[in-house]
Amino acid sequence: MRATLATLGYVFAEDGKSILMIRRDARPDDIHYGYYNGLGGKLEPGEDVAAGMRREIHEEAGIECTSLELAGTISWPGFGKDGGNWFGFLFRVPAWTGTPLTANDEGSLHWIPLADVLSGNVPMWESDRHFLPLVFADAPTVFHGVMPFANGKAQSWSYSTL
Repeated sequence: MRATLATLGYVFAEDGKSILMIRRDARPDDIHYGYYNGLGGKLEPGEDVAAGMRREIHEEAGIECTSLELAGTISWPGFGKDGGNWFGFLFRVPAWTGTPLTANDEGSLHWIPLADVLSGNVPMWESDRHFLPLVFADAPTVFHGVMPFANGKAQSWSYSTL
């Protein structure tokens, strides 16, 4: 079975202490409803991952990325609708221009303190708590993980670095 290729980005505030996140609150039928998440989405045919990340951030937040850092990749077998496989490229976005939107078609945008994200004080996929410490590490190393899903829940988590 093929995997859906996607991006997931975390936009840092200028002081580096907050992250721009979307609260998925626009559609009650959304499997992410009520959860906070980074910005991103599916790659379009013929689009490279950096271009896809920049496009998604512009579409969802109305800002332009001036710097991207690859945080890592994650394979999510069984995550999608009907058990579909997803493969994500995760990015840190330390520099950008523009004024972020306050909402989009998927939900409202909020600056969330990084400490709250890492401490578990923000409603999000429980599985995100496994890889976010790697994304936001003081001395980050690119990681490559796999997180199989079944029935909407992560079954395990493993990763390696080069």
